[in-house]
Amino acid sequence: MSGNITFTMIKPDAVADGHIGAILGKISEAGYKVKALKLTQLTISDAKKFYEVHAERPFYGELVDFMSSGPMVAAVLEKDNAVEDFRTLIGATNPAEAADGTLRKMFARSVGENAVHGSDSDENALIEASFHFSGREIF
Repeated sequence: MSGNITFTMIKPDAVADGHIGAILGKISEAGYKVKALKLTQLTISDAKKFYEVHAERPFYGELVDFMSSGPMVAAVLEKDNAVEDFRTLIGATNPAEAADGTLRKMFARSVGENAVHGSDSDENALIEASFHFSGREIF
């Protein structure tokens, strides 16, 4: 499946702002097939574990607090060249620098509350999908 899946989260800011349907619509329009989907909320412990790669960075505590602050949508998506194409679809981390038509340009509040997460590699897509979903939840 490598190269064909990516993992995404619609972050708490976009969920709170009512953008779940619009974001999922844009993902579908871009040709992705949803392989797994759920509304969930990370505990502080889960957020620390998921983002442990950033533990030494100055924004880590704020990221953990934000990502555990409310419900989010986790999803596994399938499409050829899934990771790279999805990174293009979501746009730059800073919505002010994101290209027109990207998810972050349309739905993000700020650099810290940037609406959508997307895996940065095929390897991380598998790791992140397995963190949020059991094998029997991915179709």
